[in-house]
Formats: sequence, C-alpha cells, structure tokens
Amino acid sequence: MQSDLVIVYHRQPYEEVEENGEIVFKENKSPNGIVPTLKSFFGNVDKGSWVAWKLAEDTSNPDFEPVVEIEDKYGKYNVTRLPLSAEQVRQFYHVTSKEAFWPILHSFKERYDYDPVDWPNFREVNWRFAEAAAAEAAPGALVWVHDYNLWLVPGYLRQMRPDVKIAFFHHTPFPSADVFNILPWRKEIVESLLHCDVVGFHIPRYAANFVSVVQSLTDADVTERVRVEDDLISEGTALTERAVATKLSIDDREVIVGVAPVGIDMDYIQQVAGSEDAAKKKAEIREELGDCKLVLSVGRTDYTKGGVQQLNSFERLLEQHPELRGEVRLLHVSVMANRAMTVYQEIQSEIEETVGRINGRFGTFDWTPVTLVSRAIPFDRLIGYYQAADVAWITPLADGMNLVAKEFAASRLDGDGALVLSEFAGAAVELSSAVLVNPFSNRAMDEAIYMALQMPEEERRIRMKELRRVVDKYDIAEWGEEFGRQMSRVKRGLPDADRNAA
Repeated sequence: MQSDLVIVYHRQPYEEVEENGEIVFKENKSPNGIVPTLKSFFGNVDKGSWVAWKLAEDTSNPDFEPVVEIEDKYGKYNVTRLPLSAEQVRQFYHVTSKEAFWPILHSFKERYDYDPVDWPNFREVNWRFAEAAAAEAAPGALVWVHDYNLWLVPGYLRQMRPDVKIAFFHHTPFPSADVFNILPWRKEIVESLLHCDVVGFHIPRYAANFVSVVQSLTDADVTERVRVEDDLISEGTALTERAVATKLSIDDREVIVGVAPVGIDMDYIQQVAGSEDAAKKKAEIREELGDCKLVLSVGRTDYTKGGVQQLNSFERLLEQHPELRGEVRLLHVSVMANRAMTVYQEIQSEIEETVGRINGRFGTFDWTPVTLVSRAIPFDRLIGYYQAADVAWITPLADGMNLVAKEFAASRLDGDGALVLSEFAGAAVELSSAVLVNPFSNRAMDEAIYMALQMPEEERRIRMKELRRVVDKYDIAEWGEEFGRQMSRVKRGLPDADRNAA
C-alpha cells in the first residue's frame, strides 16, 4: 500500500538500540520535538512513509532491511533506509553540505570551498532519495522534504511523479542573492526548489532572501505579499522584515513561500523543569556555585556560533570590572558535532587555548572563571543548569533559529533569569524581550553581558514573562500546524497535526 504522506529527512525517526543481541527501535529522545512533530502527521493519513539514509559497507547488499514497518503511538508507517557507503556519506554530507553549502548559508564566504565537491555524487544521492519517495507516494500524495542537503530532490521527484504535491522546509538560514549566488550550482538548486508547491523558512528574512535569489536567476513574479505579524517584528534588529512575499508565479505554476519559526516542546520542558529531580539538580549546582553568579553558554563547536568571540568578551569583562573577579563564573558548553572535520578541530583548539588563557590570568585557588564542557550534557541535567543560571549568553554570529534560547525561557518556571541573545540568531525576531546584541561589536558584547549581570529583578521578570509568552505561542506544535495551514493552500493540503501528539 502506497502512502498519502512521505517525509524525506536525513535522520531516521527512531534510535536503534541493541538489546539482548538484537536491534530494537526506540522512541527518539530529542527534546526539541521536531521528529515527534513530523511523525504526528502520520496519525491523520491512512498510510505514511519516512525516507532516510543508513550507512552500509556494501550498498548493493546491505546488512539491514531497506524497508521496515514501524508501529508506535503515531500510527503505522514505513521507513525506507537508503544504503550509503562511507565515501558517499563523506562526499554528500561532510564535503558538499558542510564545506560548500554550510558557509554560504551562514554568509561566511571566506570559508567556502567547492574544489573538493563531488557534484555527481550529490546528484546521485538526491536522485536516490527522490526515487524512494516516488516509490512510496500514492497518487496525489504529499512529499515533505527537509533541509539543504536534499535541495535537488524536489526537481527529480517532479520528473518522476508530476502528480504529487511537494513541500520543502529549510532548517538553516537562507542568505542574500550576492552570497548564495557564489554557488556554481545555484540555478540547478533554485530550479529544483521551484518545483515545490510550498517552500518554508523559519523567519521572514530568510523567505525574502530566497525570493531575491529566485528573481536574480529566473523570471518568477511575486503575486502575493503580506505584512509580517507583530510577534515576528523585533524593532531595530538585523533580521527583521516588515513585509514578505508569500506567493511566486513561474511557468504557469504557483509556489507558496511560507514562514513557520520552529519551536520547542514547551509542555515537555516544563514537565522536566517542574520535577523533583530538576529541583535537586538546581540546588546542587547553586550549592557548588556559592555566592557566584552563573553565566551559561551552550552551543556547538562551529565557527558560526561565535564561541571564541564570546570568550574574548568575557576576558574583557574581567579586565574592565575587577569587582566581578571571584563573583561570576562562565560555564561554556561547546560540543563538537563532527570530530572528523579539521575546521571544527581548529575551532575547538582555539576555544581551549582561550579558556586556558583566561583561567591562567584571573583564576585563583578557589575560583575558576571559565569551565569548559566539550561533551553533550544530558537534557535533564541541562535543565538544571538553565534553572540555576543567572544569565544565558547565546551569541552566534549566524544561526537559523537557536532552540537553546527558547529552552532556557521554557525552563524558567520561576519567571527569573536574563537572556543575552545575538540579533543574528533567527530566534531574535521572536524574542525581542531578550537583551539583543550585535556579536560583531566588542563594545556591544561587553556592555550586554554586564547589563544582564546587573539587571534588577523587576526588569528580569518583565522580560522573562514576555519571552515565555512568545516561546509558548510558537512552540513545536504550532510550527507543524502553521506549515499544515500553508499546505492547505494547495489543491491537496496537509492534514493538521494533532497538537497533543507533538
């Protein structure tokens, strides 16, 4: 039986765990809720499918079943696992996606390198994803494709199955035309995306950038433009747009350009934050801190995250304000997503050197200014740090959204705590009550963290109340529902997700 809804995503919708010598599928534990929200749509169709990839030593004869049937609380659905070799994965993901696409998407032109890209391999992998989706899709089905490493899937799928509806969602920033058009494959990518019925983005700026790229490369016309809703306008910040194109016309086809900010699972986080275990962890952390204020920074080891720049700001803070020495500590969590990539190893080494310098300059026998954690912290433990922190310091140089900032606000059941947030994070257009800062300005960075540390309680609570309101409004279920509303504008719409299932 073919599927009414096919989701195409690089991740499998479960975790594979070995128990008693057998592989079993466990519910994905990711707290940001994207995978559960995607699966929740399966509950509203007769049959659903998910397409992902899985590493195989021999792609012609993999040691796993290419298609498995899953039955969980979201219903029954098939998972097609495309066998990819280690070299295919390296070229498709680590080289093409991370060395060529990633720096362009985040507007780091100086880090772009397309010389090692094997473009035929990228095409082949995308073709295989499209083939799998075409095989699973029922007549007139909806195929929902996710993220930039599958840019070519819509174009290939339209060739194979002109009857299906195709949606695409970008989980990263989308840059302006003068940056995106550095890619030599720009027109091939854009023409593929224009075979979608809906192309979705986190915030209006990314949608506007996409439209500008499209119009630089094609004769597409904007046929609909709307004013951005007030909660997505953060006055005076870098990523704010006041109006956005929502429909394009090209070759007698319409393409809806959607905006749906991804959120967090507010209910789940508040449940964890309100537990006795969380209270115990918070108390342990505060006892260990003593009278020190805690500044918490959480992110990946990536040049887009601005980790070194933030540490340099903390060093200047201690230089300029000697009274803070011994009174404040920075917990800097920087987790390497891929240890095999040289660029991330270099950043990690620079972070470690900077932390060592700060601690060497200012540390004493009973006070260490910076604690560096380079491994992932279990989520329930992280909630304890969110609740114990006086300030969350989240200052990426570029970020598609940033869920850490939203998790921090969601965890603060006490209504207290200050958030310092880069205005170049997509979340900044929603979280205008944070202390927004330009991370490219040393003075702005230094003043923002000092302001947050000195902020009166009344102001902290006013800001946090508004932060929590917006995070609750644009939670992960609302993200799914908004994209469903966008799909309902095409002939065969996406059923509304069950909000309670997300």
